[in-house]
Amino acid sequence: MSPADTGASAVVGAAPQPLAEPQSPAESPAEQRAADSRMTPGGPGYRRMSLALFLAGVATFALLYSTQALLPLISAEYGVAASEASWTVAAATGGLALFVLPMSALSERFGRRTVMTASLAVAVAVGLLVPFAPSLGALVVLRALQGAALAGVPASAQAYLAEEVRPKALVTAIGLFVAGNSVGGMSGRVVTGWVAQEWGWRPAVAVVGVVAVLCAVAFRMLLPVPRHFTPGSLRPRVLAGTVRDHLSDPLLRRLYAIGALFMTVFGGVYTVIGYRLTEAPFSLPQGIVGSIFLVYLVGTVSASTAGRLVSRLGRRGALYLAGATTAAGLLLSLPDSVVPVLLGLVLITAGFFAGHAVASSAVSRTAVHGRAQASALYQSAYYIGSSVGSTVGATAFHAEGWSGTVGVGLLAVLGVAAITVLGSRAARVAARRTPVSA
Repeated sequence: MSPADTGASAVVGAAPQPLAEPQSPAESPAEQRAADSRMTPGGPGYRRMSLALFLAGVATFALLYSTQALLPLISAEYGVAASEASWTVAAATGGLALFVLPMSALSERFGRRTVMTASLAVAVAVGLLVPFAPSLGALVVLRALQGAALAGVPASAQAYLAEEVRPKALVTAIGLFVAGNSVGGMSGRVVTGWVAQEWGWRPAVAVVGVVAVLCAVAFRMLLPVPRHFTPGSLRPRVLAGTVRDHLSDPLLRRLYAIGALFMTVFGGVYTVIGYRLTEAPFSLPQGIVGSIFLVYLVGTVSASTAGRLVSRLGRRGALYLAGATTAAGLLLSLPDSVVPVLLGLVLITAGFFAGHAVASSAVSRTAVHGRAQASALYQSAYYIGSSVGSTVGATAFHAEGWSGTVGVGLLAVLGVAAITVLGSRAARVAARRTPVSA
């Protein structure tokens, strides 16, 4: 066994080869035929699958962060500070983080496609109620319910891809799903910014709900019926054993922590950027602030090209680059000038989405059983990071201004670098212990 085949080296890949999943010599002909029947770029069903999951990502992120660009308006209507209004974001991401594991269990039993469809249906129904929230408390509760409903999409999507797509195409396929997340996050914020400038935050959120309905319907019509799904058990003991196995894997623990830390940066920056840009010395109107989120297009590109990045640098190299890019963006955004702030957001967004695509695809490739639970644990850590970033970033902004939020982000990036270094050391140790076959 070569070093690249060890569990430790799979963190980010010690060589350019990790995109290819090693075939076991003991693999039966039936197993090889099953692998060959999975989808691949250019093959039957791949485009429909990619578009369907892209639209699911659009709907998920558009709904999940529908209030983020509107926080200054929500603060003004309810007379609350940024740290209180930020709970409309943290409640949604927190609800998703809490329910993603139970949803993954339902996904193992009833199927990925069924759970994703049901999740989107409930989430868009709640989304149509959000504009009518009579108080901040009611708004936070509705957002928490919406996040809990959305949990079925990330809990199932990566498992669906791991089962239905050939291993060599998995990073690219997950990158496209993540790209859908970035488009949803961007379009939701841009649309809400301009609609809110004219009619207020409630009609803006309603528009996002309608768009999400259309995406959910198209998703259900396009997504191919899974061919490689095998129903699992809903027994708590079986689920607990699967979760315990994943949490006992050092590689998966590192990937979960990396996802959480990247999202801490992203959640903090984009929760408070609206406050910074609407206040002096910028004093930008709400529509312009919403348009700032067009930089998400950079994330769409960086996520969808993550596979090529990994093939060149290996996974660890890709994570180092993503972290360095994010840190550079944070530092660049410090001056009170629009141009460096925009350039900083571009780098932060590119680094975050690349790092997220690399880490999440590594989870899907590493788990050999209970893939829905493995992905769910990653998503839970990821959205816990979002909730922490939203609340801590807003609190730091209230206390120290933008420099406080940047400080929180830099600490998180340092955490990513430290964990990746640990993964590199673990890979070297594993390589020394692994005998080289003739």
